[in-house]
Amino acid sequence: MSMAASDVPAKGPTRAALIAYGAALVAVALDQASKYWVVNVLDLPDRFQYHLSQVFNLTMVWNDGVSYGFLKAQGGIGRWALALFSFVVAAGIGAWVWRSPRVLLAAGLGLIMGGAIGNALDRVRLGRVVDFLDFSGTHVFPWVFNIADSAITVGVVLLILDSFLSERRR
Repeated sequence: MSMAASDVPAKGPTRAALIAYGAALVAVALDQASKYWVVNVLDLPDRFQYHLSQVFNLTMVWNDGVSYGFLKAQGGIGRWALALFSFVVAAGIGAWVWRSPRVLLAAGLGLIMGGAIGNALDRVRLGRVVDFLDFSGTHVFPWVFNIADSAITVGVVLLILDSFLSERRR
C-alpha cells in the first residue's frame, strides 16, 4: 500500500519557522549594527550621552546583567555562563520553532531568539552588553536598553497575543 504525498511528513522547516529565522536574523543584524554605530561611530562610551529630546537620549550603559540590568553577572564565569545560557536558549527555540505552523508564535520566538543571540554576542566580544536607548525622560520607563532587549520584549508580547488568539480559535 502506498502513502499519499500528504501523508509523508515534511522534512524541512515550516513557512512559519522560516519567518522566525528571518526575524532572528534581522534582530541580530539591527542590534549589532546599532551597537557598532553607538560605540565606534558616535563614540558613546567616551561621550556618555547624546541629548536628543526631553524624552529620548542615547546614553551609554555597560550592562553586566540580564535584561535591563537585572541579575548582575560578576566576574568572568558569570559572563560566560550568561553567554552560554543565551546561546543554548536560542538553539532550543530554533529547534522548537522548526515545525511550528503558527506564524505569530514563530515570529515571537524568532525575535526572542535574535535578542538572546544579540546580547550573547556582546558578552562574548565585549564581556558585557551595550545598552544605549534611554527613554527615562518619560518618567515611566527608567531603564536604558538596546534593540536586542526590544526584540525580546516584542517577541514575548507576540507570544502572549498568539496564546490569546489560539485560545479563541478553540
